[in-house]
Amino acid sequence: LHNVDLGIRPGEVHALVGENGAGKSTLMKIISGVLDKDKGEILFEGKPVERMDVNRAQDLGISIIHQEFNLLPYRTIAQNIFLGREPVKNKILRTIDDDEMNRRSKELLGFLGMEIDPRTRVGNLGIAQQQMVEVTKAIAVDSKVMIMDEPTATLTKKEIDMLFETIRKLKSQGVSIIYISHRLEEIKEIADRVS
Repeated sequence: LHNVDLGIRPGEVHALVGENGAGKSTLMKIISGVLDKDKGEILFEGKPVERMDVNRAQDLGISIIHQEFNLLPYRTIAQNIFLGREPVKNKILRTIDDDEMNRRSKELLGFLGMEIDPRTRVGNLGIAQQQMVEVTKAIAVDSKVMIMDEPTATLTKKEIDMLFETIRKLKSQGVSIIYISHRLEEIKEIADRVS
């Protein structure tokens, strides 16, 4: 990456396009704290962020949905959504509150229009449903900026329509979406701006 200058506005879908190897995914990994930047600066809500790592990005409300899923197939949907942030019943014993985790997961899945039992193991889901679990994970951390790296690569037309409806809902709530895609028809349909 060289002399990249990218600004994202609240509540917009900002498409990022370019040929393979142009650095789109690398830039997103820097923004989300997966990779360190060599130089330059990252501003979030007008303030400089000196050291960006995955935890810092998550604390700020930046989430990324990678092309390759980060899901545990032998765990349930709810366990994947709340991995590392499980609600607890007993703060001393740190007993996980499965009922609360399932209730909140069902609520989040419902927001996305998914009528599925959050106790279902992720390995039993189809690719499109797994993609929506990834989106649900990002929503669950109260994302302000959600990065979607080629989110429709494995989806059918119906599933893409469902994802776009979700994107519109998130946008209406002020969430900014950085949308990486090679599919120009999709970009025309969903993006407010393109870089």
